[in-house]
Amino acid sequence: MFVVLRKYRNGSHKFKLKPAVYRLKSTTAKKDFAAAYNPKLIEENADNSEYFYATNNGRKYSLILPPPNITGILHLGHALAVTVEDVLVRWHRMRGFDTVWVPGMDHAGIATQVVVEKKLYKEKGLTRHDFGREAFEKEVWKWKEEKEEVIGGQLKRMGVKLDWPRQMFTLDRKQSVAVTEAFIKLYDSGLIYRSDYLVNWSCVLRSAISDVEVEHLEVTGRTELPVPGYDTPVVFGQLSHFAYKLYDVEPTGSLQGDGEIVVATTRPETIPGDVAVAVNPNDSRYAHLIGQYVWHPLRNEKIPIIGDSFVDSDFGTGAVKVTPAHDHNDFEVAKRHGLTSIQVIDEEGKLSDSCGNLAGMRRFDARKALLDELNKLNLLRGTQDHRMIVPICGRSRDVVEFLSKPQWFVRCTDMAKRALRDYENGNLTIEPEHFGKNWTTWLENIRDWCVSRQLWWGHRVPVYFCGSDVDTTPKASNTRTTIAVAARNIDEARSKAAALLSRPPDTLHIRQDEDVLDTWFSSALLPFSAFGWPQQTEDLKKLYPLSIMETGHDILFFWVARMVMLGTQLTGQLPFSKILLHGIVCDAHGRKMSKSLGNVISPEDVIHGSTLKELENALDKNYKSGLITKEEFNKAIAGQKKMFPEGIPQCGADALRFTLCSHNIKNHFVNFDVQECKINKFFGNKIWQAVKFANKWIETVLVAQEIGNLKYESLGKMDKWILSKLSGMVKIVNDSMERYEFHNATAALKNFIYYEFCDIYLESAKRGLRSTESKAAAGHIWTMVVCLDVGLRCTAPFMPVLSSHLHERLNVESVLTFTPRRFDFPQEEAQWSCPTIEDEVDGIMEVVASIRRLKKLFNVTAKHKPKAILVTRSSIYTDYLNTIQDLSGCNTIQIHQDIERKDDMVVDKIGDVTILLEVPQELRDKFDVDVRKLQVKKSKLVGELEKIKAMTSTEGYKLNATEKTKEVNAKKIAGLEEKITRINYMESFTK
Repeated sequence: MFVVLRKYRNGSHKFKLKPAVYRLKSTTAKKDFAAAYNPKLIEENADNSEYFYATNNGRKYSLILPPPNITGILHLGHALAVTVEDVLVRWHRMRGFDTVWVPGMDHAGIATQVVVEKKLYKEKGLTRHDFGREAFEKEVWKWKEEKEEVIGGQLKRMGVKLDWPRQMFTLDRKQSVAVTEAFIKLYDSGLIYRSDYLVNWSCVLRSAISDVEVEHLEVTGRTELPVPGYDTPVVFGQLSHFAYKLYDVEPTGSLQGDGEIVVATTRPETIPGDVAVAVNPNDSRYAHLIGQYVWHPLRNEKIPIIGDSFVDSDFGTGAVKVTPAHDHNDFEVAKRHGLTSIQVIDEEGKLSDSCGNLAGMRRFDARKALLDELNKLNLLRGTQDHRMIVPICGRSRDVVEFLSKPQWFVRCTDMAKRALRDYENGNLTIEPEHFGKNWTTWLENIRDWCVSRQLWWGHRVPVYFCGSDVDTTPKASNTRTTIAVAARNIDEARSKAAALLSRPPDTLHIRQDEDVLDTWFSSALLPFSAFGWPQQTEDLKKLYPLSIMETGHDILFFWVARMVMLGTQLTGQLPFSKILLHGIVCDAHGRKMSKSLGNVISPEDVIHGSTLKELENALDKNYKSGLITKEEFNKAIAGQKKMFPEGIPQCGADALRFTLCSHNIKNHFVNFDVQECKINKFFGNKIWQAVKFANKWIETVLVAQEIGNLKYESLGKMDKWILSKLSGMVKIVNDSMERYEFHNATAALKNFIYYEFCDIYLESAKRGLRSTESKAAAGHIWTMVVCLDVGLRCTAPFMPVLSSHLHERLNVESVLTFTPRRFDFPQEEAQWSCPTIEDEVDGIMEVVASIRRLKKLFNVTAKHKPKAILVTRSSIYTDYLNTIQDLSGCNTIQIHQDIERKDDMVVDKIGDVTILLEVPQELRDKFDVDVRKLQVKKSKLVGELEKIKAMTSTEGYKLNATEKTKEVNAKKIAGLEEKITRINYMESFTK
């Protein structure tokens, strides 16, 4: 016979006898129940089938994994995104949602091409041009296959439940169809156009890059910066002044004596491309010169002085050079005034043929040469330090050049207005909310999106130049006999062009554009292309729009905004209604993870552990593959030795996941400490031991007794207390999950399981369990199993392998009956909430803590058979006498309303209770505290505390200090206060 607690509709609970056929749960599953938690053992042998689930309630929950780039392996930033999304998916599955989570990989055009080029050059000394386009693409596909397998393996080791049969790649056939269709629809709607325009050009990549791939580095004065391809740093942050001599058109056609206009520039290398000098028409110093000319000394020709309100009269001399081919403002000025454009820097970053004897010179070498030439001509007027913004390519670290080139652009203004309107109307929400301001600012100031890239790896632009000339060039697309058409293939292009030109198809020559599309264009389509768009599939109808888009805040504009704009434009509805942005993962010291710092950690380093030598070998492999430089390699080695002198301990995937979710993911930065993972591995072992303990007593108690009816009201106070705490924990976890505050959920779980359940409840229950035939023992058994069943189900989204492994081995069916058996996510049991009992136990735990402090202070141990007396007139403590004795580790506890303190007693007072602890004479004699030293130490601590409190209370600190700084200082304050309290406590025994 064994006992089962059934819950009746009236809320009562009864233990009922069950026939012998319902024996204890089979012990087969417990044969592999090891003595301690070993994550490696259970994770490598984990069953991949779904363990926790709930009956499908008809609601859907769909999302896509932000596809990792195939440029390398996953790092902890990916691990954070993967963990957060897996937690959400598991939580929804356990609540009955039909969930779909689509995995994928991104071809990452520029990044992948760069990394493969480096690898090939390092290994074979060959460039992509040596290979040729077709052969080079084959090499990249080989790279893709290798990395896809590695990344897939990493994701699986994280224990995630992705829908692997749906896996896609942004360059696979289905995605290519979607990209082509999207381009054609936008092109035919007039939202894609081709134009000569200034683009952000990386001379290292030989490609245009988008605005959001440009980093803006501010320098406040003369600053030396490393530039790829230059042996020595290049100077930025200087303003050079030089003179343009006035030119008299009539009547002499010569220079006007000493007349000149001085201009200032941070880019002397572009002087050969100056086509005008501009002044503000309201500037009285120069207004009379508008319409006159100056002499260009390097080209030996005159250029006009123009008036335009864009000129800031307070900048420099109030007169500026106009170089349309290399500056965005100048480009617009030239269009307004009908000026020509002269490109003087080419795609390789060298001066063009239009620069005469300087042609072929590198741009920053030419800077000095041009200043020297101006000095020889007596036109240089000095140099001064100047605050400026240097545009840096986020991919290559090259200084971005602005070049005028024919490129494909997406018109964004109307789409941006719609995205902004959806946010303002509440149709689209962003977490954390403060990113809404960034969203608004960016969309209100959006520029057209350059989507063409001069690469070989990517989706070819589906545009065909069609005409009668076999050497059809892109520029010829503006003539009447040559046009550009967007088409799915060359045959469709021929048919379209023939109809538009009224020409026989076989008379046309066709050539596809050589460029590829920006990677972000293809990835922006994923919310719907992942489900079969442009085909109207059942998946698309059912799973689109997505339920949520979760990703890092650093790609809010790279990716998220573009998904919203293109998704709404192409499908007629928002691709998702919620955006959840997580922070950037940094190391334990708050530094961004960097190859050169040696603080980059891969998930498997934490999951399986890694020796320092293994970490070094991984770096060496990257160096030999050309992925990092020798300098980066040496710095990284030094960084690793400093951060991980003993290597990284094995923690397991569950501990890694729990640690990542223990931080507020909404913070701008998420600081990751390997030691926290180690601690959370110990937390896993705590749960492991609790289940082992429960199973042992389940067998012992249920075999020893036959129990009649027992109502819930008959449970002991500590049983009711832990059930009340359990109900509160479940509520906090569910509320926190709803708000994406995973750190509050994990904190509640850890506090309940580790402290309240294991350290307090189980210790208090041992006395009752030893009386195996008592009702107290039966009540403890049921309570333990309920707490562990609910606790494991609450923990499951965060630590899925450990939770399912232990839940499967917990003798749930031996104590509880479910119809059907519950594997869903727990909900709050409000009827178990009992604030009165919680208050009572809070009080007795203060008494327990006081007794423990006294014992520790005087070094009273079990061999001294400690005895304590509680002096109080409250009857509450009588109900908890055994609990106080067990938890405080005393041999005896007595309660008196009044008693005289003896000489061998030390005293403390907590609320309405006076605690007296007997301390042997020899221990009291040893307690010799140097009061003077205590006071000196206390004075120093108080001084430190006052200083840090004064700093943190200022308005400037509250507004400007980072969240990490505030967190660190808050911990310092708490630590100092705790030390001072301890000294005060010790001083009280010397008086």
